[in-house]
Amino acid sequence: MQLYFFISLTIFCTYGYSKTDAPLGYQFRLPVPFENSLGSRAFLMENNETKPSFKVGMSVEPVSGKYSCSLQVFLGDVKVWSSGHYSKFYTSKICVLELSRDGDLRLKGPKGRVGWRSGTSGQGVQKLQILRTGNLVLVDALGRIKWQSFNFPTDVMLWGQRLSVASRLTSFPSNSTSYYSFEIEPSRIALYLNSGKWNYSYWEFKPTENRNIAYIQLGPKGLELFSYNQKKIAQIHPSDEKFQFQPMRFLALGNQTGNLRLYFYSPSMSKFDASFQALNATCDLPLACKPYGICTLSGACSCIQLMPTENETGTSTSTTASDCGRGISSGGFCKGGKKTKVEMRELKGVTSVLRGGAKIANVSKEECGNLCFEDCNCTAALYSSAKECFIYGMVIGVKQVENKGSGLLSYMVKVPRGGHGGHGKSNLKKWVLILVGVVDGLIILLVFGGLGYYLVRKRRRHSLPNGHSN
Repeated sequence: MQLYFFISLTIFCTYGYSKTDAPLGYQFRLPVPFENSLGSRAFLMENNETKPSFKVGMSVEPVSGKYSCSLQVFLGDVKVWSSGHYSKFYTSKICVLELSRDGDLRLKGPKGRVGWRSGTSGQGVQKLQILRTGNLVLVDALGRIKWQSFNFPTDVMLWGQRLSVASRLTSFPSNSTSYYSFEIEPSRIALYLNSGKWNYSYWEFKPTENRNIAYIQLGPKGLELFSYNQKKIAQIHPSDEKFQFQPMRFLALGNQTGNLRLYFYSPSMSKFDASFQALNATCDLPLACKPYGICTLSGACSCIQLMPTENETGTSTSTTASDCGRGISSGGFCKGGKKTKVEMRELKGVTSVLRGGAKIANVSKEECGNLCFEDCNCTAALYSSAKECFIYGMVIGVKQVENKGSGLLSYMVKVPRGGHGGHGKSNLKKWVLILVGVVDGLIILLVFGGLGYYLVRKRRRHSLPNGHSN
């Protein structure tokens, strides 16, 4: 979900703006701004049966020095659907929206180049229409839907929208090669972090009694799960009573955090507020820290230092929390299919929020570590007291846990051989615990230091004569 505010040219189309539909032959041309412009937008249709209203618009947005054109649906200021969510259409000079005479909805650039289409030519389409639910549809003369935006979900699910098993929402954080997904599976709904061939879940919700899910639907009271006989088998709703009488308007998968939230509209505040979120702690978010970072108990990020770097005097300098992966090449530990010189290091007092990696049962901790060591694609392994071993292809989503019960988990990281001076496993354990403790310790020191400074100043102030201050 994103809020867009275009400071530059915003075009409000006069033709059809107050209408909810556009006929065959409809065409609108949106100029592409000059270089370094912030972009432009034209609102074409509106359905004001709800407050705030749904609007259909065309947007031209700057992306890495180019301009992307897309057809979009907005609920108030919130973009809830876009034709360019998965694949962007880059154009120059002009972008044209056209509902052709044969019923195909298209976005075109110069010389008639088609960048996006509905694929509905020859199906009897008569008009483009925005419904009161926010569903953008192409319908025939009898009102039958031939194409609809609800069948192509992005990162938002609207009230009344239905998603069946194997459907998903996706969102793409900026400056990252990973992306989030909210997926509907037969036994559960789950949030995933996806990166290349790797995909790991970090939150799930299951119906009781192992009942299977056929589809989900956003109702006024929350997210509803249904069985194949269309019986509601579970529901996610706000736990706070003050939100229970606020009708849900949409569900969104956050672009930056990957958190799942339910939103209602507050007329008094004229804005949308979240009434439910799947994850409430910062460290439970998969990208709370950069790769090879640890999210500490205070919510700050600390590095799993892989290999010390040396300055000109020969002393070691640690990496920052924004560059924790220094020392690992872009190709990881696989070079031409061969293993590089590595070793496994055990980290006590930490775990991973990610689940769903390769799972091996009935193995020892040593065997678990060796399985990762022998696989050049493996970067970390998590071992539990249930003799379960989880293999990971990336070091992300790592967080510190309380000492109580932390011995039940063992997180092992693959590092270049010789990292940390090669002093052995026990030295790494000590280093990690100290490193994680340093961040929290600094915070505590600052708090108590500030309190002490305040008390000293207060005592000195009371010892001065009236009318004077320090």
